[in-house]
Amino acid sequence: MAKAKIGVVLSGCGHLDGAEIHESVLVLLAVDRLGAEAVCFAPDAVQADVVDHRSGKPVTEKRNVLAEAARIARGAVQDLRTARVSDLDALILPGGYGAAKNLSTFAADGPACKVLPDLERLLKELHAAGKPIGALCIAPAVVARALGDEKPLLTIGDDAGTAKALEAMGAKHERCGIGGVVVDSRNALVSTPAYMLSPRISELAADAEKLVAAVLELVRKKKPEIRSSPER
Repeated sequence: MAKAKIGVVLSGCGHLDGAEIHESVLVLLAVDRLGAEAVCFAPDAVQADVVDHRSGKPVTEKRNVLAEAARIARGAVQDLRTARVSDLDALILPGGYGAAKNLSTFAADGPACKVLPDLERLLKELHAAGKPIGALCIAPAVVARALGDEKPLLTIGDDAGTAKALEAMGAKHERCGIGGVVVDSRNALVSTPAYMLSPRISELAADAEKLVAAVLELVRKKKPEIRSSPER
């Protein structure tokens, strides 16, 4: 039986300006441990900014999101614009500020943000096809912006301000603690707070595996009924 193919969208390399490395690696590990195949993607674009991860301060150099994501993927990463729904069974978005800076403008614009067109297209096409989407940490904000009309049920943990921003984009937020995963069966969405709640890395590993397991369970189930702007 063919392995499920799970797209993993990376937003660079490093939690302050790209993909959160621990979240990304632990998702890739969980996908493999649970018998699926990960296919990494990233946008071929200049990062919104570059941050010195020792000082936490921005620097003047320029970096490419795809080139930086290749560090995590050991070179096995494809340009996001080449991603096709027909080639994937599901998609997972690790967190890190790159999700809010490079995959969207959420960090700068909040609820008025825009999602990178190639990613917005992919998310909407996946949803229309009934294929699951997983999101960790701040990445549910990207899903909320792209799929807000569908009233998605998502979590970013317990931060009231960020939760309010998600709800302003049309999502319903569910408060969630370390060890928790929120599943929206109707929209085939899975989210977990991850580093929004500062778990230990062992706790993060467990949460990543729970999220991937929930995504794979949705893959195995019959496609959910797709409705236009469902009411909750």
